[in-house]
Amino acid sequence: MSQKKWWQNAVVYQIYPRSFCDSTGSGMGDLQGIIGKLDYLAKLGIDAIWLSPVCRSPQDDNGYDISDYRDIDPLFGTLSDMEELIAEGKKRGIRIILDLVLNHSSDEHPWFVEAKKSRENPYHDYYVWKDGVEGEYPNDMRACFGGPAWEWVPELGQYYFHQFSVKQPDLNWENPKVRQEIYDMILWWMEKGVGGFRLDVIDQIAKEPDRKITNNGPRLHEFIRELSRETFQKGDLITVGEAWGANTENAKLYSNPDGSEFSMVFQFEHIGLDQIPGKEKWDLAPLDFLKLKQVLAKWQKALHGCGWNSLFWNNHDLPRIVSRWGNDGEYRVESAKMLAALLHGLQGTPYIYQGEELGMTNAGMADIADYRDIESVNLHRERLEAGYAEADVMASLMAKSRDNARTPMQWDDSENAGFTTGTPWLKVNPNYQEINAAAQVDDPDSVFSFYRRLIALRKEYAVFVDGEFELLYAEDPDIFAYTRTTPEETLTVLCNFHGGEAVLNAGPKDPGELLLSNYQDVQGDRLRPYEARMYLKRRTAGV
Repeated sequence: MSQKKWWQNAVVYQIYPRSFCDSTGSGMGDLQGIIGKLDYLAKLGIDAIWLSPVCRSPQDDNGYDISDYRDIDPLFGTLSDMEELIAEGKKRGIRIILDLVLNHSSDEHPWFVEAKKSRENPYHDYYVWKDGVEGEYPNDMRACFGGPAWEWVPELGQYYFHQFSVKQPDLNWENPKVRQEIYDMILWWMEKGVGGFRLDVIDQIAKEPDRKITNNGPRLHEFIRELSRETFQKGDLITVGEAWGANTENAKLYSNPDGSEFSMVFQFEHIGLDQIPGKEKWDLAPLDFLKLKQVLAKWQKALHGCGWNSLFWNNHDLPRIVSRWGNDGEYRVESAKMLAALLHGLQGTPYIYQGEELGMTNAGMADIADYRDIESVNLHRERLEAGYAEADVMASLMAKSRDNARTPMQWDDSENAGFTTGTPWLKVNPNYQEINAAAQVDDPDSVFSFYRRLIALRKEYAVFVDGEFELLYAEDPDIFAYTRTTPEETLTVLCNFHGGEAVLNAGPKDPGELLLSNYQDVQGDRLRPYEARMYLKRRTAGV
């Protein structure tokens, strides 16, 4: 890397606003609730907050259906609340990253309202249309949330294309007027002082439905480079694109150090390793641990010096990692810390999802009536109609539903976990009396304190940012270990990924000073269940 960027040793904290903190008793989190918790986040040590969408929206898909890109949804507050959040964050050295949905809008956006009026309307070409006959779809493409990807509009005699909900019509990026509208809006937010953007499903903007192309369309990188040139490159921002179709080669384009596209990209290759190959995420399979090591190592190697990784286990779309790949029972604390150490020692920018720093777990909701996520509710209906057993469908939801990540933040052991004085929009996880922030912030042995130390280490030692990655114990069925090396330092990370004991056969002879461990004592070559250690060795000049 030629010149260091501020976001290379930063740590980002993702907030799902409706579930973070409710300041009004509405049962829904809001911006003032976030403002009231900035000191908590400052104590954790994070540098930026990524907010899941807060723009005005009918909330068909929890804000990922935007009806006004330049206003805040009343659920969360006002535009002045957002301006206050940006200002209060700045006082604490915390930047605000907005989640922008540029692939589609809400069907209640004024552009789409106009687009439906006539084929001659100037906004009609802001969206993707096909002539047709009612009941005869242009092709057999399916929407991600179920059903056809085409919706009939009788007054026009046309179908519009939607990759997600019918209330999320896809924008037509082939139209330069659409692109200019988007650029003007982004520059407006940059003037407001935001610190960056997360770009939702950005690899789908260059779709070509006629050819059944959704992601990685032919003009994708052309569009992104123009977007960056017209907006992001005019400020000192962090930008991250969500790209489910990313591979290491196009990730080098997305995260080119010259800044021509984004700072980094979210790729999800590791996320699909606990499902039956070729099936959906709901078709559960044990984690392929050796494959996990191979995948993470591949990304570390491929982007070193020519791109940049984003590092994450959790987000608003994924189940809680301690329940997924850790142990949310006997070894919850140990496995939460191990997973944190493993991730934060890698090269890239770490993302902490709200509650991850407390070791929050999956919700375990066994009744479909308790679910609020549109994807989960649709999946339940479709699979029952297809003949799946109710118990199997619910097992899939309890493991993988997005609502696992969306249960309210657990602040203390009072009613509703201190999230709200009202009725929470989604049930609070019943384990909040044991797992909550109040019990952890001042406990030096808590999961929170472990994350706080990891964040501090990233800022203290350059090897976390610059070190070259080398995988150790590649074929070991239990140990995930690696080194990160610069001419001056070597960081060694040793993790037992499982619940039995593991032995470090032929381990590093002299890894140096113990920086961090999730057990009070270290027992040589023996790693206890979910044990994690970090060592640092410094080299003197000429050695």
